[in-house]
Order: sequence, then C-alpha cells, then structure tokens
Amino acid sequence: MGVSKQQAIENKQAIVASAAKLFRDRGVAAVGLTELTKAAGFTQGGFYNHFKSKDALVAAVMDDAMEGAAAQFAAGIEASRAKAADPLRRQIEWYLSSDHRADIEAGCPLSGFAGDVRRLGEEARQSYAQGLASNFNELAKMIDGENPQEKRRKAMALFSQMVGSLLLSRAVVEADPALADEILENGRRQVLRASDGMSP
Repeated sequence: MGVSKQQAIENKQAIVASAAKLFRDRGVAAVGLTELTKAAGFTQGGFYNHFKSKDALVAAVMDDAMEGAAAQFAAGIEASRAKAADPLRRQIEWYLSSDHRADIEAGCPLSGFAGDVRRLGEEARQSYAQGLASNFNELAKMIDGENPQEKRRKAMALFSQMVGSLLLSRAVVEADPALADEILENGRRQVLRASDGMSP
C-alpha cells in the first residue's frame, strides 16, 4: 500500500525539521546524508523520494526557517502591542538575552545560519538574503520617521549590531562564560541606547 499524500507531506516535514536541528547545531557541511536520514527515521531511498539532493534539502530548510522567523517576528510585535509595550525594545531585549543565546536550534535563523550561508547552494543563499531583507523591512516599520531609506538604514545598523553581539557571545560562552555575558550585556545596552527615541 502506498503512502498517502498527507503522510508524504508529514514525512517531508519530518526530514526538514530533523535536518534544521542538526544544521543549526553542527553546521551544514558537518552533517552527512546518512546521519540526516537516520535522525529523521528514513532510509536514503526514502530521503530521495522527497529531495533530489542534500542541496535541495538545505534550500527547503532555509525556506522553512525564514518563514518561521517571519511569523515569529510578527507574533512578537503583536504580543508587544497587546501589552502596550515598545515592540522594538522588546525585540532587542529578547534577541540579546541569555535564553536566545542558548536557543541555537529554534532561535533566529539569520544568526543561526550566518556562518554557513556563504558556502550553501544558490537557492539557499537567495532564501537567506530574502529573509534578511524582509527582516530589515519589518524592523524599519518599528522605527519612527517618514523617510523609508533612513528607517531602513537604522534597522540595518541595529540588527547588524544585535547579530554581531549574539554571535560573539555564543562563540565564547563555553570557554569564558563571564566574557560571553559581558558581550551580551554591553551589546544589549548599546543597541537599546542607539534605539532610544526611534520607536513611534
């Protein structure tokens, strides 16, 4: 008996979800096809029923990650507004928190894949670039002002500082936890200071 259409969709989603965790944790190049299929509970033949190559899987993982990040971003803004809180400030505080630093598997994919993306296939690189541009646009909407270009420039600068602080803090957290906390705390303080007066 063949696999139903719904089961095929669920199987594909299971492969993408397993791959995303492994890729974020260890890097795309470090994860082989045998490990991927085993983690997802499929044979290599089962894998090829869904993806023509590892590159195709990586592109699907990136698409899924960017869509999830956009939805999470929108939900965070909505939650902030429901609480009459400043969405920009709350986004910065969450992004540069120890909880987010530890959440490599489900945290922001723009920082999670930053070290890998330049070595990925064209489709995955395009997906990442589109996700990053979309993030800048959404962040710019939270910045006060009438000039769209200026708002976008400010959004780029803020987000670049956030990602840099997060990545450096993650890089040393096991070797020097105190330094990692110092990077995160000072990064958060500086970004919050830079964002003062930017929210509408």
